[in-house]
Amino acid sequence: MRSLDFRREREPAWVELEKLLTKTRRSGIRSLSAAEISRLPVLYRACVSSLGVARAISLDQALVTYLENLAQRAYFVVYGTKRPILEVTWEFVAHQVPRAVREAWLALAISMLMLATGSAIGFAMVRSDPARFHDFVGEELAGDRGPHADRETLHDSLYSGETHGHGDLAAFSAFLFQNNSSVGILAFALGVLFGLPAGLLVFNNGLMLGAFAAIYHEKSLAIDLWGWLLPHGVTELLAIVLCGAAGLTVGGAIVFPSSGSRLESLRRAGMRAGTIVIGTLPMFLVAGIIEGIFRQVVHDLTMRYSLALVTAVFWTWYFGWAGRSRR
Repeated sequence: MRSLDFRREREPAWVELEKLLTKTRRSGIRSLSAAEISRLPVLYRACVSSLGVARAISLDQALVTYLENLAQRAYFVVYGTKRPILEVTWEFVAHQVPRAVREAWLALAISMLMLATGSAIGFAMVRSDPARFHDFVGEELAGDRGPHADRETLHDSLYSGETHGHGDLAAFSAFLFQNNSSVGILAFALGVLFGLPAGLLVFNNGLMLGAFAAIYHEKSLAIDLWGWLLPHGVTELLAIVLCGAAGLTVGGAIVFPSSGSRLESLRRAGMRAGTIVIGTLPMFLVAGIIEGIFRQVVHDLTMRYSLALVTAVFWTWYFGWAGRSRR
């Protein structure tokens, strides 16, 4: 009688699991709907529970054998299914990264504000006192492009790949790539210090950007400078801002933990921030290619600004809309 009651109570779940396993065997795991996939682990755990009860109260051996086989089949579907690496990579790039960025929208807005504020302050201070340029930009980074450089030197640095001492364009590009990559990843890594160093690093990058803009603006080369900077800068600066946002996300989880323990809040924030930072690595790579190749050989301002516009539109679409279709 116990066996009959036990079977009557739990058999519907076994039948449902059996149907899903049969469907998976015939058509593959991707033939299941999102609801069916979410049911699989639940039904598997129910099956294992039933198996434990069946063994404990010594029900008929046929039922125990049936549940053992069902649980074994379900285990390999739930835990043994491996997705192709390209499919996993596509899922990460096309869905997880942009969703993580959208979930960190507040930290992203703060990081953008820090960069913009730093740029504005650096620009204003160097415009009012050019001697302060080196307060924000080191000699190695500046090279020949300081406040005392003449217009011809500044102009040539934007259009020529020829060497200008320590400040030659190729070395300057390499330094920028290395600097911005390290700043971006460091901003994320220092997020555990309540997010403050992350914001300051992004702010400092803005100070340098504003200082450079000021000396070129002073020589009426602003249009040329932004044509030189934006093709790679849209991507590179956005990547830095995203790394800063990742650091602020981690810091925010420590200072203002959400529901649950601070450790659990930090774990969730760390996963989101890590996804964002990994997503910036291809951005730094793309920016480096544009900076090291495109900008060296393309001097036409229209083409430079066109590429900057294309990258801006693409990243806006990617982070704003990509991955919204999946639930």
